[in-house]
Amino acid sequence: MSTILRWSLQGFGISGTEALLVLGIDPGLRRTGFGLVRLESGQQRWAGSGTIQTGEGPTAERLARIVEGIDQLIRSYRPDEAAVEEVFVNVNPRSTLLLGQARGAAIAALALHKLPVHEYAAMQIKQSIAGHGRAAKAQMQFMVQRLLSLEGSPTPDAADALPAPSITCNRENLAHYRRWATDAVGFDPEKNAKSAP
Repeated sequence: MSTILRWSLQGFGISGTEALLVLGIDPGLRRTGFGLVRLESGQQRWAGSGTIQTGEGPTAERLARIVEGIDQLIRSYRPDEAAVEEVFVNVNPRSTLLLGQARGAAIAALALHKLPVHEYAAMQIKQSIAGHGRAAKAQMQFMVQRLLSLEGSPTPDAADALPAPSITCNRENLAHYRRWATDAVGFDPEKNAKSAP
């Protein structure tokens, strides 16, 4: 079977046993949501989701629970990459500061394991998943359910944590297609786009 026919039958996705597991983190000082998305044979699948509960207590102890929880997740699931939403500026400066601290703890935990961390703006995530940057939470839950073929609606924490790794998987799928197009047929989309009139 020719290379072109074989790839066209597979929808230009990642073939064979190659797989990518991406851990998404939705940081919060009280609850840090997480979601895992696996990209295999060009298809995204839910691989797990949940919440790291930090409880009450001093901020430093709660931040330590975030780091410990993410460390346990990484050791259990062994993700290849991670994705986190960028901090948005809240009306309440104290809330923004606490969210930034939780996000910093989460990213530090990911970096300690040498995971590549992809960061996306909230509007970019909503645009990519729901089609517009101001999508409501219910719409995001619905789209995450559809994209990952979930049987039921994801919990709010999962719905917030799963879109970022989904974007990373989409980008990897596109990058794989570009590499295939360049290698198999000598077509370089970036080079050809620059030389177009």
